[in-house]
Amino acid sequence: MNRTLHDCERVSRRGLLQLGALSGLGLSLPGFLAARSARAAAGHEVKDRNCILIWTRGGTSHHDTFDPKPQAPVSVKGEFGVIDTAVPGVQFTEIVPNMARELNRFAVLRSWNPQNASHGVADQYVMSGRKFNAAVPYPTFGSVVSWHKGFRSALPPFVQLGTQVDQRFGGGSAGILGLEHNPFTITADPNSKNFTVRDISFPSGVDRSRIDRRKRMLTAIDELQQQADVQPDAFEALDEHFRTALNMITAPETKRAFDIGTEEDSLRDAYGRNTFGQNALLARRLIESGVRFVTITDGGWDTHQNNFKSLKDRRVPPVDQAIPALLADLEDRGLLESTLVVWLTDFGRTPGINSASGRDHWASSGFAIMAGAGVPGGAVLGATDDEGGKPVRNEYTTPDIAVTIYEKLGMPGDLLAHAPDGRPVRLIEGHPIREWM
Repeated sequence: MNRTLHDCERVSRRGLLQLGALSGLGLSLPGFLAARSARAAAGHEVKDRNCILIWTRGGTSHHDTFDPKPQAPVSVKGEFGVIDTAVPGVQFTEIVPNMARELNRFAVLRSWNPQNASHGVADQYVMSGRKFNAAVPYPTFGSVVSWHKGFRSALPPFVQLGTQVDQRFGGGSAGILGLEHNPFTITADPNSKNFTVRDISFPSGVDRSRIDRRKRMLTAIDELQQQADVQPDAFEALDEHFRTALNMITAPETKRAFDIGTEEDSLRDAYGRNTFGQNALLARRLIESGVRFVTITDGGWDTHQNNFKSLKDRRVPPVDQAIPALLADLEDRGLLESTLVVWLTDFGRTPGINSASGRDHWASSGFAIMAGAGVPGGAVLGATDDEGGKPVRNEYTTPDIAVTIYEKLGMPGDLLAHAPDGRPVRLIEGHPIREWM
């Protein structure tokens, strides 16, 4: 240990942090929580709505879920039959029976044109609404909400559940807005028996009295160095970040939000006793506790091989169970009007089935789903051609979906941020889906 850290008269705030006196409490958090921005203080939001974004990484097949083509040749329509939905005249495939039965709770866009069929780029483009630009890393939706609206409680404004986001091109990240607006990512499985979240629990052997002692130590060092600090404003900001982090760790709502075991068994069963189902339930709890934007990530949807078996046996059932349960739960709690729920994926998949019983990437058509926040339930918008290859009615693109999300969340259409070099950057393009506004 270096001499400076041994010498109490010479110990600095930097030394204290190097010593790890606070890092044991998960106080890497101040870097993440370095924000009670002026925008939050300004408080000029039109609507204080929240969002749950479901991201199925890999490219979920529209043909085999919400845009079936039962009259097409087998080489296009695939192995699944179709079933009626709650909306007369609208059919889904047989592997989404719960979504079909609950269609009155959500809307489906059948005429999304992804204009891209590349992984990684998709994560960046679809979750920001701006095409990839190596010179300007555009921020994802949740980061923009964090930056523009700030904190609503002790919990971070932007939380990501799971790690299934391809980040090679900046997907799912804050980009030009800075690291403090990246998601607080939870990697633990809420379906596990001993579910705990790193960075919000006290380490073994650390109790509240030790936290209080460490807070007093930091205060004492601040007082000793008050005259010596050459950047008092910067250190005052750092103090605020530490107070925010400590507040998150010690706030009762933090513990309550993640204590999923307090839910009734019947409700947990309704969501599904699997990772996706319990992440959906946890997302509702986080929104209820003050988180503004939650991204639920789920991987394994890149079905170049065994598309039908993979979708039917593994990928679709948890989602088909959890999403209707989530919408019903939000509605029962009076949260659906103030919470936008969105299901997005990389792109669509090919009309033709390949030799490995799979479908490949498709850049010209796909689906998107929205619910809550005034989105009309039961609205099935747009259509593709007889093979599901391209939109033929009410075509919308990725920027259009992004604008719709932002407008639903009360974000101004002319929202500008600034790159690190000071350049103004427009965050929103496209035209909203008027039929859903």
